[in-house]
Amino acid sequence: MPHREEIVSPVRVTSGPKQHFFGYYDKEQWSPGGRYLLTHEVDFTGRPPRPEDEARIGLVDTEDGFNLRQVSKTSAWCWQQGSMLQWIPDEGERIIHNDRIGDRFVSVVLDRQGNREKVLPRPIYTLSNDGKRALSLNFSRNADSRPGYGYAGLIDQGGEEPCPAEDGIYLVDLETGDHRLIISLAEIVETDPQSPGREVKHWFNHLLFSPDDERFIFLHRWRGEGERSFDTRICTAEADGSDVFISDLQFASHFIWFDEHRFIVWGRTEKEGDGYYLIEDRTDEKRTVGSGQLKRDGHCNLSPDGNWMLTDEYPDETDMRKLILYNFERDLRVDMGRFYSPPELSGEIRCDLHPRWSRDGKYVCIDSAHQGKRDMYLLKVDEITNA
Repeated sequence: MPHREEIVSPVRVTSGPKQHFFGYYDKEQWSPGGRYLLTHEVDFTGRPPRPEDEARIGLVDTEDGFNLRQVSKTSAWCWQQGSMLQWIPDEGERIIHNDRIGDRFVSVVLDRQGNREKVLPRPIYTLSNDGKRALSLNFSRNADSRPGYGYAGLIDQGGEEPCPAEDGIYLVDLETGDHRLIISLAEIVETDPQSPGREVKHWFNHLLFSPDDERFIFLHRWRGEGERSFDTRICTAEADGSDVFISDLQFASHFIWFDEHRFIVWGRTEKEGDGYYLIEDRTDEKRTVGSGQLKRDGHCNLSPDGNWMLTDEYPDETDMRKLILYNFERDLRVDMGRFYSPPELSGEIRCDLHPRWSRDGKYVCIDSAHQGKRDMYLLKVDEITNA
């Protein structure tokens, strides 16, 4: 596999004494016209969020000196995924994020000026590509099961139950707010005779619709009492929760849909070991991606034209994170930069790069703390991808 280094100078687009970050790599950060970038702004960095901690939500204007304007705020956020902040994929310029109101987590829809359009009765995890539906889960359970991926402030009412039948993945209508449980934790435990038993604690994480919105991916995770590590299997299902498929990967982590029928995931097989795999949905057909060069787990994302995969790596022995482009047709890896990761920001408070493409594929935006605080940075990549 060809492998070269082509360093791209990052441009910081947030500044000042506050901390800034967007969140997860699979959410749409760029406005439909490409002018505005969504961001979270907070006053601290070195500890997990507490129930009383708010994050301000703002728009960074890329055509006006990266001016930052606040449009909302939230009490439902975490360092890894923020408040699930993103643009709704429709013809308007509408924003959605999660919040805590009273004794429940909700999601809020607002316009670009910050005017609230509606409050939906459940928090969202991911949106369908047509902007009409969302998938939801229990963020209180995630906070207990995997700190850093849920929200502080509310107690999980079913937290003592290993796999409750009344909790799991929900389908939400973004227009009406109607929602229903489509896959319960009790149900997923019964889907496979080889599945872990009811005596260990189970939860769901990382939901993502397929490009045609017909199916979605999710991770089923579990941990035995007193154990530090957890186990994972990657699953897909129809949008209504039916026809659940469980991959035979021995472990699964970050993923992205490659097309309507295939997805790329960092996983493990007995034959090939750890690596990125391209998997045919609802089958055990798979092949490695970038075998021999892409050796570390990261947050993978596809360019708008589907020709390039963007990913990062966790810190190496010198506390540096790499930012990587990989071209499928040429089997080419390009390292665009190395970013220092302060060792004090580790575990659930770490600052992953979580690289995100612009809608036109010309830029990449990352979160990074390499200059001493969390901020967002832009990298112009079209000279690499068009070469």
